[in-house]
Amino acid sequence: MKLLCFLLFVLSNVSFTPDLDQIRKEFKLATNNRESALALRKELESVSQQDNMVLVAYKGAVMALSAKYTRENMERKNLFKDGVSLLEYAVSQKPENIEIRCLRFSIQENSPKFLKYKSNIQEDKAFILNQYENTNSKAVKDFVKSFVLQSTEFNTEEKQRF
Repeated sequence: MKLLCFLLFVLSNVSFTPDLDQIRKEFKLATNNRESALALRKELESVSQQDNMVLVAYKGAVMALSAKYTRENMERKNLFKDGVSLLEYAVSQKPENIEIRCLRFSIQENSPKFLKYKSNIQEDKAFILNQYENTNSKAVKDFVKSFVLQSTEFNTEEKQRF
């Protein structure tokens, strides 16, 4: 009985790291689907600033994204602000990470002008264009490519490079 209690205690305190490949797939769905966005936000709730910075960036991006699905103005403002803070923290910790930059670019491109969160679009676009070929991970390349191909900020010539 003591062993069972001990095992239950240990298992209840183990934090499970979300699978990045699954998070990437879910993020694509979350960009246009309220339920997916809210489910992904809940899935990433346990991610903290001490975790993998890519996960921190996804958490921030999903928080900012899910703000558009929130009805209450103060909650919407706080979600967006807190999400952007996490995203910017991840960028500051890993500025050379193309996936993190792509997430920030995505949120900035799609945020309303009145929020004034668009100041890094050209910087991130240039970074993505310059670093894409140097990216070793096929999963990350696929994620960045799928984003670029649907983005309105990249022109046809730039998209052909992907």
